[in-house]
Amino acid sequence: MPPPSARTVDTDLLIIGAGPTGLYAAYYAGFRGLRIAVVDSLPELGGQITAMYPEKQILDVAGFPSVRGRELVEGLVEQAAKAEPVYLLDRTAASLTEDEDGVTVGLDDGTTVRAKVVLITAGIGKFSPRALPAGDGWLGRGLEFFVPSFQPYVGKDVVIVGGGDSAFDWALHLEPVAASITLVHRRDAFRAHAGTVDAVKASPKVEIVTRAEVAAIRGNGTVESVELTVDGETVTRPAQAIVAALGFIADLGPIQQWGIEVQKRHVVVDSSMRTNLSRVFAAGDITEYPGKVRLIAVGFGEAATAVNNAAVVIDPSAHVFPGHSSEGS
Repeated sequence: MPPPSARTVDTDLLIIGAGPTGLYAAYYAGFRGLRIAVVDSLPELGGQITAMYPEKQILDVAGFPSVRGRELVEGLVEQAAKAEPVYLLDRTAASLTEDEDGVTVGLDDGTTVRAKVVLITAGIGKFSPRALPAGDGWLGRGLEFFVPSFQPYVGKDVVIVGGGDSAFDWALHLEPVAASITLVHRRDAFRAHAGTVDAVKASPKVEIVTRAEVAAIRGNGTVESVELTVDGETVTRPAQAIVAALGFIADLGPIQQWGIEVQKRHVVVDSSMRTNLSRVFAAGDITEYPGKVRLIAVGFGEAATAVNNAAVVIDPSAHVFPGHSSEGS
C-alpha cells in the first residue's frame, strides 16, 4: 500500500526495518488484526538481502532446502500484503518519544508516525562496506562491494578479496559463470563456514592466495589486472572484475539516542522481545540476549513472539497466544 499523502500516520504497530524479519512481522501483525506501518531507509523492500544478496541461495529457512534471496523476499512481500501495511520507504526513523498512550516517531522527511507500539527489526542498522585500500577510484569500473546479479561476471576473470562467508559464498556462486576466480586473503585462516571453504578449495576454477594483499589495480578505464603482495613478493593476476568482500561497518544511528538499552551495537531485549521501553520491542539480528543466534530462521520466531506480546500492550484484553494460524484460515 502506498504511503498516505498526509504528514502524519496513525497506526497500531510501527515496524522499523523492512528486511525478512520486518516483513514477516508485518504479516503476523495482520494475522493479529493490527494496523501496520513499515519504515525503512532503503528504497526497496527486503533489507540487506535485496541490497546485497538477491541471487544468493539461502539454506536456513524452514521448509526450503534452498531459496534464492530474491525469491524469499518476493514470498515475504506477498505474505505481508495480506495485512495491507503502509510502507514508508527511503526514510529514516530519526526520533522516538514514548508516553502512556503510545509512541511518536519522527522520520527524516518530516513525517510523524503515531503508533501504539514500535517493533525494531533494523538488522545491523545502517551499513557501509569496508573499503579496499587499493581500490580508490575504481568503484563502478570493475570494483564492486556487492553482487546483485551474476550476469556482469560471465566469462570474466574475477578477484574476490576477503576470508569470510561473503567472500567464499561469492566464489562458490560465481564459479559456474566466471572464466576464473582468485580469492585473496591476508591470512591462512578463514572466518567462513568450513563446508563452504572446502567446496571452494575443491573447485579447479578457484585459486586461493593467502598471506596476500591487493597492492594495486591496473587498467585503462576499467579493471584489467590486479597486483598482489604475497609474502613480500609482487605477483599479478588478470582481472576484469573485483569483489571486495571485507565486511561492513554497522551504525545503529539515531536508535542509540532513544533511551533504549544497547549492548555492542545491539538492542537488549527480554524473552518477550521487549526493550527497556515498555512500548518498544525488537526482533531479528539487531537484538541481544543470552544465547542469541543470528539467523533468518530465528528472526522469524522472534517476530512472532514480539507481535504476540505487543498485541497485549495494544489491547490489554487480548491474549498473547492467538491460536494457530490454521484455525483462522
